[in-house]
Amino acid sequence: MKPTVTIEYCPKCGWMMRAAYMAQELLTTFTDDIYGVTLHPSEISGRYSVFIDEDIIFDRKKESRFPEIKELKQLVRDRVNPEKNLGHSDKK
Repeated sequence: MKPTVTIEYCPKCGWMMRAAYMAQELLTTFTDDIYGVTLHPSEISGRYSVFIDEDIIFDRKKESRFPEIKELKQLVRDRVNPEKNLGHSDKK
C-alpha cells in the first residue's frame, strides 16, 4: 500500500494555509507515489510536523523553522521513491 503523508499544524497559529499549500505541492509531485496527504489540526499550540505513515520526517520545534517546499519534497522522495527526479527541486 502506498504511504500517506500527514501534516499536523497549529490552527490557532494560522498555519492551515501553509499546510494546504504544502499538501498541494506534495500531491502534484507524488501523484503516483503516495496514497494521499492528510491535514491534521493539532491540539498542541505551535506544532507543525510532517509524517509519512507513523514516522516523523520534519518537526518545526526540533528544527526551529518551517520546512522549505524543496526540502520537504526531497524528504518525501527519499522515503517513497528514492529514484524519482525532482527536476529543479532536486539536490544540487
